Amino acid sequence: MKFTKMHGLGNTYVIFNQLDDPGNVLEEDRYPELSRKVSEIKFGIGSDGIILIGNSQKADFKMRIFNEDGSEAKNCGNGLRCVAKYVFDHGYASRRNFTIETLGGIVSVEMEEGRTGEDHFSFVSVDMGKPGLQKGSIPMQGDPDTRTIDELHTFDDQSLRITCISIGNPHAIIFTEDVQAVEVERLGPLIEYSSLFPERVNVGWVQVKGSREIEYRVWERGSGITMACGTGACAAVVAASLNGLVDLHQPITVHLPGGDLEIIWDGEGHVRKRGEAVYICSGELIV
Repeated sequence: MKFTKMHGLGNTYVIFNQLDDPGNVLEEDRYPELSRKVSEIKFGIGSDGIILIGNSQKADFKMRIFNEDGSEAKNCGNGLRCVAKYVFDHGYASRRNFTIETLGGIVSVEMEEGRTGEDHFSFVSVDMGKPGLQKGSIPMQGDPDTRTIDELHTFDDQSLRITCISIGNPHAIIFTEDVQAVEVERLGPLIEYSSLFPERVNVGWVQVKGSREIEYRVWERGSGITMACGTGACAAVVAASLNGLVDLHQPITVHLPGGDLEIIWDGEGHVRKRGEAVYICSGELIV
């Protein structure tokens, strides 16, 4: 199988092009194991998961993403940027604006030129859609028509105030004064596997550094600690906006361990995200 490894802010994915390469198409039940094998750092290629790029009957392209534990994700903001750059650079997309189908819905993307005047398009602006704010859209226990904003919950012996958002993927956002001091590896799985979230949840910690700047760390559902999470960065800005901590209608810089993203939300409509996508390597995998 031919592959390309890419990253968005250090969030790495091994991409398999199924648009015109039948050799990259396997039986459906083999993809979870393929993702576990490929993602393994010592015996595989090493990644946060795999992405399949295929044809869509609803959009210009279709993206399927499997986490490193083999579970299939609904969406991935960093993965979306990698897919957008791949199909654009390889001539599958004839326009700078096109759409990508995900399990979480159809997403619109736009290719943008790099900051330093390169002749290639290194930045991708993604319309992440309208955030889901009701419990039913997360999903989480409770009245499905109510929102979870700064709501107190206990996970084992830890009481935390959470704000929950769906950006195709479910996110529980927690605000803290020092994001670097958070025990992400201990608290992440406690919240991810809580009975409060029947489909599990991504967990993010946010330190507000100003009205247009936040710092963010994430525990991703199915992957653990990662360098970046695009949908999580969007959820973090939406959550900060709902709690009155950052400006609406203005680009918010989100600092992640792998780099920065720019997020903008008007308080009602769609969330937009802008960031880079980068090639790492390509090759062939024996399966």
